[in-house]
Amino acid sequence: MSDLPNGWAWATLGEIADVRLGRQRSPKNHTGNQMRPYLRAANIGWEGLKLDDVKQMNFTDDEVAVYCLRPGDILLSEASGSASEVGKPAIWKGEIEECCFQNTLIRVRSEHIDSRFLMWFLKGEAVRGAFVQHSRGVGIHHIGVARLAKWSVPIPPLAEQRRIVAALEDHLSRVEAGARLQEGAEVRARSLVKRILVEAVPASIPDHWRQVAVGDAGTVDLGRQRHPDWHSGPNMRPYLRVANVFEDRIDTSDVMEMHFQDDTFERFRLQAGDILLNEGQSPELLGRPAMYRGKPEQVAFTNSLLRFKCGSGIDPEWALLVFRRHVHSGRYLRDMRITTNIAHLSSGRFKKVEFPIPPLQEQKQIVRRVHESLQGVDRLATEVLRMNSRAEHLRRSLLREAFAGRLVAQNPGDEPASVLMERIRAERGSAPKVKRERKARAKAAAPEPEIAADRPLPEPVGRGTQDALDLGL
Repeated sequence: MSDLPNGWAWATLGEIADVRLGRQRSPKNHTGNQMRPYLRAANIGWEGLKLDDVKQMNFTDDEVAVYCLRPGDILLSEASGSASEVGKPAIWKGEIEECCFQNTLIRVRSEHIDSRFLMWFLKGEAVRGAFVQHSRGVGIHHIGVARLAKWSVPIPPLAEQRRIVAALEDHLSRVEAGARLQEGAEVRARSLVKRILVEAVPASIPDHWRQVAVGDAGTVDLGRQRHPDWHSGPNMRPYLRVANVFEDRIDTSDVMEMHFQDDTFERFRLQAGDILLNEGQSPELLGRPAMYRGKPEQVAFTNSLLRFKCGSGIDPEWALLVFRRHVHSGRYLRDMRITTNIAHLSSGRFKKVEFPIPPLQEQKQIVRRVHESLQGVDRLATEVLRMNSRAEHLRRSLLREAFAGRLVAQNPGDEPASVLMERIRAERGSAPKVKRERKARAKAAAPEPEIAADRPLPEPVGRGTQDALDLGL
């Protein structure tokens, strides 16, 4: 058994709490004369309960006695197709009268352990992926009531539980305040990119600029259509598709191939300086452009993309800037056609979009100024990502330290957890058994092992959590 701070004790969750799966849904309960609200997995979020979409089904009075929630109950997602969501907990505060819960949730109810202490412990286990490591199932990960009931929990004295919760929530509130500032910085960075691009290419152009249509500024081509006959063949060549083309960036991590005859490949082969634009996308990303800069070599493109080749007197970097401006200003939305939820910008409509042309030297000057401005925004975005990573590290570190007994000082005068455990065992032993619903007899399964009762306590975080809490707010 791992060492615990003085006055602490190990217990399984089932020893200190009632652990129960919710009521199973059934078509016969979709209507009735005793309709009651109930919570399901969709109502549990990482930041707490999400009560904007609470369903109802029929619960008898006897079922309400079993499944009705009380303030302080903890609800966990019993299963999820996403491994990171398994065991995600939230605490019930009595927000809805006579609210029950369904069998996509497990309820943990303890009369003697501080409910917020228990909720934060379970959240720490979920965040570090402990629940999914012990889950079962293919495609859908289930933690299960039996496994959860045998989960080992470090129990401090009750007074220390409350001190831990107070300190943990105080520290986390400062982390979250920093995270909100970071979210604001992200929004401002995106807004700044839009402003820089839109203002660089004004809607009302100066008198010495020319205004032409895209089709008159260069050559526009639609890529080659894919066909099953070309999925294999003797002359396989790489090609780019919409999934490869992001704004001002081509992702070459997943480049596919198809068969091209030599003359067909030459028709669709990309050359450095070609601008590729998304022909079919969600409306807000329609026309998203990037420049092909020669990598990967000898590559073609499909008809999910448009290609623009600059005419004389036009810098490809200027063309890219114009097309980025059109995306951020929503210009392409005026010419899009939507089919099956995908917006399309045909080559014919794209050719008619306006294309402003300043003198070549001025094109280069504007492009240079925009690049310098966007580099500053990129530095801000990089710093925001770094701070987001640091905030997540702090959250995990705080949870780890709290339940290893290193977040607050121990008080020798606190009633030891062993005394609390004796009281819990005595009261639970004398309590009447709650009648459970009868289920069809199933084949006996192997007994569930107790989860990590002797697992080692987590190592202290580097430099200590307290040192890491200075967010500079």
